[in-house]
Amino acid sequence: MTSSENGSPLDRRSLLAGVGTLGVAVALPAASAQAAPRPASAQAAAADVASSRRYPPNRPGLEPYGLADTHKDLWPRKDNSFVLPLELRPRDKERGTVWMRDTYVNCFTVQGRPLYVATGTTRVPGLEAAGPWNDGIFVWVARSLRGPWSLVDTTGIRPGAEKGKVWSPEFAGENRPGRTVVAAWQEYWHDDRFGKRGQAWAPELHYFRGTWYIVACMGDHSRKVGSFMLVSEGGIEGPYRLVEGNREKPFGDPVAGGPDFIEPGAYHHIDGSLYTERDDAWLVLHNHEYAKFRDDMEDIVPTTKLPRFQQQPYSPEPYLEGAYVLKHGGKYYLLHAAWNRASLRPDGSTRYAYDPPGQGRVQYQYDAVVAVADRFEGPYSKRWTAGVGAGHNNFFVDGKGRLWATFFRNPAFGHWSDPSRIDEAAVPGVVRVEWTGPKGNRLYVKRRNQGRPHQG
Repeated sequence: MTSSENGSPLDRRSLLAGVGTLGVAVALPAASAQAAPRPASAQAAAADVASSRRYPPNRPGLEPYGLADTHKDLWPRKDNSFVLPLELRPRDKERGTVWMRDTYVNCFTVQGRPLYVATGTTRVPGLEAAGPWNDGIFVWVARSLRGPWSLVDTTGIRPGAEKGKVWSPEFAGENRPGRTVVAAWQEYWHDDRFGKRGQAWAPELHYFRGTWYIVACMGDHSRKVGSFMLVSEGGIEGPYRLVEGNREKPFGDPVAGGPDFIEPGAYHHIDGSLYTERDDAWLVLHNHEYAKFRDDMEDIVPTTKLPRFQQQPYSPEPYLEGAYVLKHGGKYYLLHAAWNRASLRPDGSTRYAYDPPGQGRVQYQYDAVVAVADRFEGPYSKRWTAGVGAGHNNFFVDGKGRLWATFFRNPAFGHWSDPSRIDEAAVPGVVRVEWTGPKGNRLYVKRRNQGRPHQG
């Protein structure tokens, strides 16, 4: 991003760090300007009042820790969100909207101008979900968040192939000595139970040091399940190849988890994300771990054990997905996706909480929960509900310095799986985000009627 709300040049890192760009200058009346100086304590109190008027308030914490905040203000709504008008592929024409999970959107300054990018998990015609196989990763671009959004032009790389598809297990035939596009563990395979298997999940697109990178995950039906990274040898359209560290396996070592149909030893850290700051980059992984990239970005720095974020877990800690880190206002925000499960209390009222599965607990919403810290590694605060039904998302700053989050409305279970709502699920959605200021240090989807100017 290169401009602020008033159009003045502004470096993207300054926006993310919040260095003097988010405050609002207020002109005092002449009488106030001529008044005698007030005591320091009065000045501090006045500053606190001004700050409280400038930023929306934090929502009250819920006790015990782990309860979910289901307030309607925290839902993406028509007044704070919209579905991106992405260019339709032939497979999308009947639905009229791209079917997408794990929606990812970001804004990068490329050749001095903001460029918006979008990608996510999509499905093939004839399947209801992105499994047991899908056909890779598609990318869309726009000069405005509202569009028009176009599929990147890949026709110069693969004439006759489907436009916008930048990587797929189908591209294994492009492998050459010393250049791997698709590793053997990423290729399609077959078995008697599922037939054709293998899919790419939750891709993210990043522009770092003038180069395009895609971080994605081979999903549960793959030979090996876990996160990998691609690097472009050209522009945003590619061609992309696999980094050296993923030629034999996903990032990290095998971990416990996943469905019972995954082969033993095949499950690694899923939902990989990329965080960059200045000239350094980190891989953010599922299972609460992270890793620093080598300077050449071809692999993570070797270590006997991956470091873990210092967090305040729920008790008990449920299964969390979609880890993502954003720096804003000088603070680090760690996002997770968590299922909000509904159950009945003894008095008959409904309890909403980020509980593990259990008897009487019904999946309700796939939420975005967030914690904040002074350092990338933590320690992080207690988590709070930042968006109801907005889980497995990312936060980003647009070309005018405004904060947004993505959402997709999970069609697998809960609220958005209801037949009356399923047509509105699995969409590439974005929702405005508000910051509660340097004292509140929270991010929420933009709420109604706060009575204060929006500051982020």
